[in-house]
Amino acid sequence: MHPSKQRKLATNIATSTETSITVRGKDLVNELIGHRTYTEMVYFLTTGRMPGATETKVLDACLVTLMEHGMTISAIVTRLIADNVPGESQVAMAAGLLPIGSVFVGTMEGCARILREGVERGGDAEAFAQAVVADHMTRKAALPGFGHRLHKPDDPRALRLLAIGEELDLKGDHIRVLRALGVALDAALGRHMTINATGAIAALLCEIGIPLEAMRAMAVVSRAGGLPGHIMEERRTGSGRRIWRMVDDAIPYEPPEDDGGA
Repeated sequence: MHPSKQRKLATNIATSTETSITVRGKDLVNELIGHRTYTEMVYFLTTGRMPGATETKVLDACLVTLMEHGMTISAIVTRLIADNVPGESQVAMAAGLLPIGSVFVGTMEGCARILREGVERGGDAEAFAQAVVADHMTRKAALPGFGHRLHKPDDPRALRLLAIGEELDLKGDHIRVLRALGVALDAALGRHMTINATGAIAALLCEIGIPLEAMRAMAVVSRAGGLPGHIMEERRTGSGRRIWRMVDDAIPYEPPEDDGGA
């Protein structure tokens, strides 16, 4: 039976009256505004509990990490739409957030699922990592959280994030599995493959209790913070129109080959 048919529907998130707004049981005006940061509120609304200092620092570091990375697919799409729908920044931002998925940025979800499985199984992290890597190699599937087209030999963002985890003395079970995966992958490939930013973020978010189902949402929240900068630059430079023309020049029309059909 569907959950909605088993109990009366209700929301625990927010309500309001003529004189007040309540968010998860707390008074927005007197307890949250000016008292809690944006990062704390993201954690609070996602998990239902207010984060401690360590959890806030970890989440904040993760959100800052994915906020900006230059002319990514998200940024390009945002600029193209901003050029076509000027004055409607929400449309450009919404379009720019759509590419966050299993190829770019959103891969933390897949990595987190593996890390969580490794921790829940317990036992030998190295043996688990070797089995996971062997499975991915057999299927010729990329291991989420590893590799980067630009950052070699290591992703500097991942190094910093993992260092923050050590500085804050996190429990480290998920980080331990992540590092074991890195060792196993390097051995299988015969060369070094970097832990990328999404891999490190997956481990850190697991460490602070972010639900697996919310991992990709954290990437969306982060990247949304960087897109207004691209919209403002687009308005100054008109880059979207230039990108369109570059694509038009780079991909000329060619007549279809005659395959002998009717």
